[in-house]
Amino acid sequence: MKNTIYLSKLLLILLFIASLNHLAANEKAKVKTTISKSELQNKIKGGWAGQVIGCTFGGPTEFRYTGTMIQDYQTIPWDNSRCKWYYENEPGLYDDVYMDLTFVDVFEKEGLDAPAVSHAKAFANAGYFLWHANQAARYNILNGINPPESGNWLDNPHAEDIDFQIEADFAGLMSPGMVNTASKVCDKVGHIMNYGDGWYGGVYVAAMYSLTFVSSDINFVVTEALKSIPKESTFYQCMSDVIRWKKEYPNDWKRTWFECEKKWSSDIGCPDGVFRSFNIDAKINAAYIIIGLLYGEGDFGKTMEISARCGQDSDCNPASAGGILGAMLGYDAIPEYWKAPVYPVEDMNFKYTTMSLNTVYKIGNKHALEMLKKNGAVIKGDAIEILYQKIEPVKLEIGFKGHYPVEKRSIGKNMDETATELNLDFKGNGFVLTGQAQKTGGSATPDYVFDLELFVDGKLVEKFKMSTDFIKRRHDIAWKYELPEGKHQVKVHLLNPRDGYKVSVGDVLLYSSINNSTALKTDKK
Repeated sequence: MKNTIYLSKLLLILLFIASLNHLAANEKAKVKTTISKSELQNKIKGGWAGQVIGCTFGGPTEFRYTGTMIQDYQTIPWDNSRCKWYYENEPGLYDDVYMDLTFVDVFEKEGLDAPAVSHAKAFANAGYFLWHANQAARYNILNGINPPESGNWLDNPHAEDIDFQIEADFAGLMSPGMVNTASKVCDKVGHIMNYGDGWYGGVYVAAMYSLTFVSSDINFVVTEALKSIPKESTFYQCMSDVIRWKKEYPNDWKRTWFECEKKWSSDIGCPDGVFRSFNIDAKINAAYIIIGLLYGEGDFGKTMEISARCGQDSDCNPASAGGILGAMLGYDAIPEYWKAPVYPVEDMNFKYTTMSLNTVYKIGNKHALEMLKKNGAVIKGDAIEILYQKIEPVKLEIGFKGHYPVEKRSIGKNMDETATELNLDFKGNGFVLTGQAQKTGGSATPDYVFDLELFVDGKLVEKFKMSTDFIKRRHDIAWKYELPEGKHQVKVHLLNPRDGYKVSVGDVLLYSSINNSTALKTDKK
């Protein structure tokens, strides 16, 4: 009897504590953070400038260190002419930034409620070069496949690549302290080119940017922002591991890097990375961002160094880390050593745009103020009261579910007027055939558009086009997922061959619904 009474009282106490916690959580959701207009502008400037600094710093090492870190003895150059040199000689380095600016420009022209299709058309018809998920989405949009299907993994083999992750900065910078608002912007824009973990990368980066307006604690920002990602996703699990490893190995970023490589470096989506050391998967590169942020501990230079030295996409990762930390510190607090190279380019328009850094500082501030007003912020004179949003996770998306890479087979053939058909047999549940349309008559030869058909098991699956125009190109020749497990026959038929042009076929990446991965075993005999 006494035990029953004791348990009843204990249960009542626990329920009371739980109710207090619930009330506390609700109260936290009502907390207002006050910042000045000048502080808002300073943080927005810091975010944009930090992104340019990080991108520039990592430029010399981009994808030169795949599957390995950049060793301490390898000097990464930095000087006051560094940004100007890239602006003038290799402006394509700043694809991170001018992709952001495309969406900023649409919001400026059409307002904060600009639909996804406006953003999609703007970037699909822009004059800059694109790769991976962005280029696959551009092709889709130019050929009638609009968002969100343009970014879905069934229509975009690069759906879980890094693309939206590197261009989501604007969504967080225009949503100060309002993570759910940033997530809504990401839902609209990010699904143009990505899905699943690829989309989550952008949602997470935007959430971290958003939180820098209400917190100066980098550990809080990295951890709190993760609430925007569904716990069931592998993206969440990877970031959660990095946060945990930071606690286990507080002074050894390289140990955390090794743990990431062991557990999370196996790409399954990108046809250019599977079975190779090249890895543009969003989650492993996002891991490198927060390794830099966590181990950098608020030091701008240390953060840049670590994020870049993690390797792989070593310009984009310090760009994200630099932008997030730059927004937290504010433009004025970025060390002069890092900020000085930005001064000569702040009035120079990014290539393919009509915007400079000084322009986007102003427009970005304008959009942030508009978004704050739209979401209930109170602006009195110079003071801005930001209403804290209790962070809600976005919807769960799982790309490439039930698809396990089993083989990458070299094809190495051409389709032209002498060979208009390509046939291959395979066993599994999906495939991606890589390659591109090319001119054989020299660069002065006009561009040409091939018409092709894809047959799987004797049935016409798709009619599609491949252009020799690099901007309009189809990133991969053909693909098909979610086939029944078993033997399949694939035929690609070239309908309009022409002398001086060819379709160069690279590899075929094969998938199975059966996961044959096994851990290495040591023979103890």
